[in-house]
Formats: sequence, C-alpha cells, structure tokens
Amino acid sequence: MPSRPSRFRGPVSRALACAGLLLLAPACSGLGKYTWVNDYQEKPTESDAAYRIVPGDVLNVKVFGQEALTTRAKVREDGHISLTFLDDVEAAGHSPALLAQQIQTRLKDFIKHPVVTVSLEEARPMSVTMLGEVANVGAHVLDPGATLLQALGAAGSFTDYAHRDRIFVLRRDDPQAEQPTRIRVRYEDIIRGEGRAAAFRLRPGDVVVVE
Repeated sequence: MPSRPSRFRGPVSRALACAGLLLLAPACSGLGKYTWVNDYQEKPTESDAAYRIVPGDVLNVKVFGQEALTTRAKVREDGHISLTFLDDVEAAGHSPALLAQQIQTRLKDFIKHPVVTVSLEEARPMSVTMLGEVANVGAHVLDPGATLLQALGAAGSFTDYAHRDRIFVLRRDDPQAEQPTRIRVRYEDIIRGEGRAAAFRLRPGDVVVVE
C-alpha cells in the first residue's frame, strides 16, 4: 500500500534547506574582508623628487667636465658611498637632488664651480613574503616593480591544497591602519591576462598568501 504523503513535507523541506544555508553561510564568509584586484584603488608611489635613497641602491654620480670623478656607486649598508677626493659621503635618507647639492658643495674645495648630478641607476631589490599553499614559503628577493606572476614563479608550484582563486596580496596602504588591505586575485585571470591581475605590480613589504 503506497505511503501517504506527509502534509509537513513541504514546510519541513524548506526549513531544512534554510538551515543548511545558514550552516553554509559562515563558510562562505570565512574569507574575511578583501578587495578584488580590479576594484583596488592604487595609492600613488613616491615621485622621483621625493625618493629617498636606501642601502643597496646604485647611483650614477656625474661631475660635468670631470670624467675622472664621474662614477657609479652602490650605497653600502652603512648608508654611505665612496667618491674620489671626498672618501665617504652619506647618501641614505637623501633625495638624489639633495645628495647632488651636498657633493657639489664639498667639491668646491677641489674644483672651481663644480656641477654635479645624481640619478638612481638601479633601485635596491625588494623583498616580498610568500605564505600559504606554495612550495617555497618565505621571503623572496625580486626586482623592483615585479609582478604577482613573477612572485608566484619564485615561490614554486602550488600545493595540492591550494585554491587558485584565493590569492591575496596583503599591503600596508595606511601605516596607521590596524589591518593591511587584502587584495584578491584569481590565478586564471593572471595567466589569461584578464583585468588588472596580469599587470599587478608588487611593492616592498607586500605579503602574498595562497589559501
């Protein structure tokens, strides 16, 4: 004899379905607060005029009319560079224009009316930390302006547990903020060149997390 349909089946089914959605809700919202890379508002970097020299930078110091004094100098870890006549000159913390003025002033003891220019020839390599489901976790030294794809390449392959649509770049846009900005990127968008993902460039101090 066929069983009689329950008059509660419809409401009960709907209730169970709603309960299931409620249980799934925390899992769906567990990624926390983030901004998709296409919606991220890039903060402007320092202009060349405001750039401050740091140890590891390579500078081109040119003294017009004095080829013997023109040199390519790397800023040492103590923040100084070595120049003919002047020996050690403090460079770190100064802008290229200010450093040029200081060198020019000191060279007046040796040269009549020196004219000096200082330009940043090669910026110090930046360090980016890779965390999560990648083969090589830790800090990686990359060229200035490296892309997210280059950083992922340096970190090696994804693990078997990696979610390729859950790549996050943690960036301190505001030093006063309690939490960094979380920028979400899909790996498929990177390799297909879709949106801003492929051209997204990292900055010193960024942390990349693959969940």
